[in-house]
Amino acid sequence: MCAASNKKTQACGVNPRDPKIEGQENEKVLSYIEVLKEGKAVGERVAIIGAGGIGFDVAEFISQKGESASLDTAEFLKEWGIDAAISARGGVNNVKAQPEKSPREITMFQRSEGKMGARLGKTTGWIHRAALKNRKVNMVTNVQYDKIDEKGLHYTRNGKQELLEVDTIILCAGQVSEKSLFQPLSDMGIPVHLIGGSAVAA
Repeated sequence: MCAASNKKTQACGVNPRDPKIEGQENEKVLSYIEVLKEGKAVGERVAIIGAGGIGFDVAEFISQKGESASLDTAEFLKEWGIDAAISARGGVNNVKAQPEKSPREITMFQRSEGKMGARLGKTTGWIHRAALKNRKVNMVTNVQYDKIDEKGLHYTRNGKQELLEVDTIILCAGQVSEKSLFQPLSDMGIPVHLIGGSAVAA
């Protein structure tokens, strides 16, 4: 049936963007796929390259000790300082939040200036930023990545070269559309429709 069709739809998703940092082949460097999907071990001192949606997701994932608080009502209420009994005014007045302490020392980096996570969802972005702030995740903007070596991540910020010594560096530098079949099929005269991540890597 597929061979007989006169149109094709490619929905192959996305691939991680290559940040092309000198030394990124170092064994302490992992992709977000290796962390989230393959469960590769992550050290206690971590640098995250990239602060888009996937960077924030990875930071939240590795900064929690076990199951996400969003899956445990009691832990969620404790983390955000919510009184389920509503004995406090509005359920939050004078209730102290008790966020979980991160088991790791995490620093997120982004090349551009401005507020980190500015492109996250308008209604949920503040939640992600607040969660990481509560877990003492460091956020560094306006950087140029110089190289990666056994010591860690070398970068330049405001004209000053700096080194962050880390155990693990996680690449979360965005995504690119997977459309490798588009041109070959088009060259064969077959109309191809791109949908999902293959059309737009968001």
